[in-house]
Amino acid sequence: MRTVSSISAAASMNDEELRVRAPTTQLLSRRALPPFETLRAFDAIARLGGVRKAAQYLCRDHAVVSRHLRAIEDWTGTKLIQRTAAGSVLTEDGIRYHRDIASALDIIARATVDLIKRGDHRCLHIRCMPGFALHWLSGHLGDFEKANPGLDVELQPANRSPEFLSADTDIEIRFVGSYRAPLQVPPHLKSVEVARAPIIPVASRAYLSSAPPVRHPRDLLKHQLLHEQDTDGWLRWLAAHGVTEEGELPGPRLWQGHLTLEGARFGRGIALTNSLIAADDIAAGRLVDITHQRPAFVTQLGIYHFIARADRWQSRVIEKFRHWLSATIAKEHPELAPPSS
Repeated sequence: MRTVSSISAAASMNDEELRVRAPTTQLLSRRALPPFETLRAFDAIARLGGVRKAAQYLCRDHAVVSRHLRAIEDWTGTKLIQRTAAGSVLTEDGIRYHRDIASALDIIARATVDLIKRGDHRCLHIRCMPGFALHWLSGHLGDFEKANPGLDVELQPANRSPEFLSADTDIEIRFVGSYRAPLQVPPHLKSVEVARAPIIPVASRAYLSSAPPVRHPRDLLKHQLLHEQDTDGWLRWLAAHGVTEEGELPGPRLWQGHLTLEGARFGRGIALTNSLIAADDIAAGRLVDITHQRPAFVTQLGIYHFIARADRWQSRVIEKFRHWLSATIAKEHPELAPPSS
């Protein structure tokens, strides 16, 4: 049994070890380090453009965030936010101060996430395109979970690329058409192709039976085209087939790919999708691939990229999911496997 004196000696020894191992820099003065909550509040106000938005982000009452702002202004003796009729704006001092502390807070966030992820092998946070999440991944994730009991998988559909400094993203699955600029990821990220799927126009049999025939890509201009948030996808796909059109294309905007696909199922028009997403609908006869056996149409590929941070590429859970995803797609659709597979 250890005595009080032996415990005290051990504690003293540990303190001595810390003094030996620690950097020899001096601690900053207390005056130089405001309370962290005030810094978080000011940072959120500066990034989001207002106290109420910052309060929503921080899950605090706006009066609390206002108090934190006053506290940091009192601490520094400087006005950081100017309230105007158009809302809160940073003063010149506020702009300079936020530029400096924002980078410091990002470093703290990155270091904290790294520390969390280094010891966390039980959670996997995935973001991907909503259509892929709904029409393929959600129906297959159960198999991955059964093969990896105890692993908590979170799937979040998102059109926007995630912030890999945040704790809520381990993996992104991104789809890029071959007629767009090739994917380039920053140095701190790494990517690999997991599938190459033809991008195809699809419609229901009922719609096609009552609409003008489609023999050439230009014939699609006579039809109701279903768009996502804009007409850019259709314009690029048509341009890749030599069809250029000035002005707006016909058809409604439905904002997301799974909604355009649903619209096509119900006969609202023609949706642009890819063969992996539409495979079950085509096999069941709910949708028809308009390019099938029509030589005027040139195959345009879309590439699914698996993206993760380079320094976590060999993480056990990320590596498991990457191999499972590639193998599952290749088994079901060997024709979609990338050349390197």
